[in-house]
Amino acid sequence: MTDSGMGRRSFLRAGAMLGALALAGCTAAPPDGTATASASASGSAAPSQPNATFTFATAARPSTLDPALATDTESHRVTRQIMEGLVGVDPLTSAPTPLLAESWTESEDGRTYTFTLRKDVTFHDGEPFNADAVCVNFDRWYNLPVSARGSGNLAYKAVFSAFSDAPDLAVYRSCTAVDEYTVQVELATRLSGFIPALASPEFAMSSPKALQQFKADALTADKDGQKMSEYALHPAGTGPFRLESWEGDEVRLAAYPEYWGTRGQIGTVVFSTINSPESRLRALKNRQVDGYDLVTVADVDDLARNGLQILQRDPYSVLYLGINQAFPGMDDLKMRQAIAHSIDKGALLEGLFLNGTKQANQFVPEKLGVSSGSVTNYGYDPEKAAELFKEAGYDGAELPFYYPRHVTRAYLPTPERVYAELSRQLTAAGLNIKPVPVEWSDDYLHAVQSSGNRAFHLLGISGTFDDPDNFVGTLFGSYTEEFAYDDTQLLSKIDRARTLQDGPEQVEAYTAITDRISTRVPAIPLAFPISALALSPRVASYPTSPLLNEVFNRIELREE
Repeated sequence: MTDSGMGRRSFLRAGAMLGALALAGCTAAPPDGTATASASASGSAAPSQPNATFTFATAARPSTLDPALATDTESHRVTRQIMEGLVGVDPLTSAPTPLLAESWTESEDGRTYTFTLRKDVTFHDGEPFNADAVCVNFDRWYNLPVSARGSGNLAYKAVFSAFSDAPDLAVYRSCTAVDEYTVQVELATRLSGFIPALASPEFAMSSPKALQQFKADALTADKDGQKMSEYALHPAGTGPFRLESWEGDEVRLAAYPEYWGTRGQIGTVVFSTINSPESRLRALKNRQVDGYDLVTVADVDDLARNGLQILQRDPYSVLYLGINQAFPGMDDLKMRQAIAHSIDKGALLEGLFLNGTKQANQFVPEKLGVSSGSVTNYGYDPEKAAELFKEAGYDGAELPFYYPRHVTRAYLPTPERVYAELSRQLTAAGLNIKPVPVEWSDDYLHAVQSSGNRAFHLLGISGTFDDPDNFVGTLFGSYTEEFAYDDTQLLSKIDRARTLQDGPEQVEAYTAITDRISTRVPAIPLAFPISALALSPRVASYPTSPLLNEVFNRIELREE
């Protein structure tokens, strides 16, 4: 599948038919953030100084405002407004584009990258952005202490394999400031996803002064019961907005007066946490908010009746059933195969996901072009499942199944209902399921990504950069306690694929990885969900992105 449809913008207009589509005048902004002219035809006007307020309802509070240590979408939704990386995302293709780096070159052996940086850029604390600042950030990520790594599921490790305490395994070697606006990054080996990965919000540039002043690597602050650094409460980037306040369920940002790019119309951004989908819908109808993400099936007709917009993204996330092989019996391949045959994915999707959501038989979205025709497809087969359960010797032991409550994710719009259907199917297959609901706000991610007494859990991954490694590397590129899955052959295949240049050999390598994962069943892919936003009529243009690279200085509003 090609990239041509990746940046498509389409508004859902669903009256009687869920998912009836009509193209709307929502033109993508250029990569440098320059405003488009599309909205002028619909009555919007961009003032010389940003003065509009845009209020956005989020499904959960951010866990931190330090993007390097964040692992959740809601944290990165905020930090994308505050911080920028060397590399941006093309709004039409999702391919890497220049951002804080105006250009870059790659050495013939793929191990050295030289970046030419944008000049006259400042961080929000007034410090200059330059080559020294870039190296401070790279070296910070590489030398991150164990005490700051949380459960260990950080993007840096997923991309660069290891930190400074395991130098023989680390892909990163060094960063050198050649001159004020030229920086050279050395890698231990070719890393084909290096440039795409730098567009991820985790690799945004922070002010070196702020990192030091607020002790970024010391998690000594307590924010609503969560441990984080003082820097996570005082982030300083180069983005179009700077942090004004973070109090309880509300984060307020203000336009940065010295922003180097187009400042747009929005002077104040308010992120308001509203956990319930019904409450987010009500807030939009009452004009208390201008938009919210993660529209559910139940929202669609009501939104349409009230003349509100639903803006659809192309799918770039995957929902899966995690299996913990450290739990007794789950290390038996026949047991995992039986579980896979017990799931009716068609019935699971029916009525719980937006129209256009597809069943998933692998972990790499179709957009990335490595779909495998030889992938093992464990179709719904109760008789085969029963036979495999018997061969595995399953004796009716209780199987704890963790699932999140009071949250909506792009890959999991209604967790309780999805769990209920999966639990029904697995129980019908003869499994003794013990429900273990966990509040998302009680650090559900840590509960399922660390060791524990669980057999199953519901989770997913939303892609942040345009490379297959974003999915298979992040999930299976190293041993994790989430799956307790130890497969040296798979690790070797992933390590090799990362070093291959784009082309047929790389596609073949990732196809083999996909086949290996499907054969061994460390987890069960369930769906490639469609995600959508709901917006008020005052929004003329919103920069949708499958990679969630949605920065609010590119929003255009109609005159009221």
